[in-house]
Amino acid sequence: MAAQDQGDVFEEGGDAEIRQGPLERWVSTVIKNPKRAYRAMFYVATLFFLVTTLFPFYWLLVLALTPNRLIRDMGLLPKGFNPEVFITMFERVPFHLFMFNSFVLGIATTVIVLLLASLAGYVFGRLRFPGRTALMLGILAISYFPPAAFFLPLFELFTGGTDIVLGPITVSSPDLFNTPAPMVFPFSALFMPLSIFILTTFYGQIPDGLEDAARVEGTTRLGALFRVIIPLSAPGVATAGVLTFISVYNEFFFSFLMNNGEASSWAPIVAGILKYQGQFDTPYNLMAAASIVGVLPVAILVIIAQERIVSGLTAGALKE
Repeated sequence: MAAQDQGDVFEEGGDAEIRQGPLERWVSTVIKNPKRAYRAMFYVATLFFLVTTLFPFYWLLVLALTPNRLIRDMGLLPKGFNPEVFITMFERVPFHLFMFNSFVLGIATTVIVLLLASLAGYVFGRLRFPGRTALMLGILAISYFPPAAFFLPLFELFTGGTDIVLGPITVSSPDLFNTPAPMVFPFSALFMPLSIFILTTFYGQIPDGLEDAARVEGTTRLGALFRVIIPLSAPGVATAGVLTFISVYNEFFFSFLMNNGEASSWAPIVAGILKYQGQFDTPYNLMAAASIVGVLPVAILVIIAQERIVSGLTAGALKE
């Protein structure tokens, strides 16, 4: 009798497992082995990242390889194969000059930001003075302002529409439109707060004994900054520099409004892509090809410096 009851129990248990759906069986397995849940969450997050990050680049490649006359009711595969578009784009527009302008603007802004952010990071990270925290919060708050909030006064300033009062002397602001200045200066102001924050964290972690030893040897605070603190904070400096360059390279607002869109006027990549638009047609394949070529230097830079960026951000987030 007992054996019969036990058999009935096994039979009922087997029927219960059969009645369970695939999701219920998976949940039961996960309860017994939580690592399966973590693995599933990792796969879902990875798939979501790949779709949202890589699909736009794939779609640009599809548009670039498809002849412009066939870009209609597109699927996930290109209609045709036209690799000559990557040569035609340089024949139609001198896109290499726009890329050169973006590189110059990015490098100039990065140098200015790293120089000033290093000085500010030293002050905030290694000196103690009243109002230090409030001043740091005020600097960080600048990065949350939209660029449009600064455009009108800066446009008046850089196009000679503002009078500057210097005591008894009043002079008009210089006309710097179509020069690098009206782009580099706003870039530096907008992207400097993040660099100051990163470098402040790194500089604050350097032991005081190392700087004191340099001071004993006769160097000044400025000398100790450039000879001791900055070399020891190389991951943070590299992180701030790479992030600044990428942000400037991808900037749209001031890059589009502070020049007339010509390569000779220091217009960056965004103006070069828009140059392909004609009065009666819009060659989407050329614009897509230009976008791919324009993003390649940044993609290569990120691939090369990704370990330094990650290590710099994670090391700067920890207080030793």
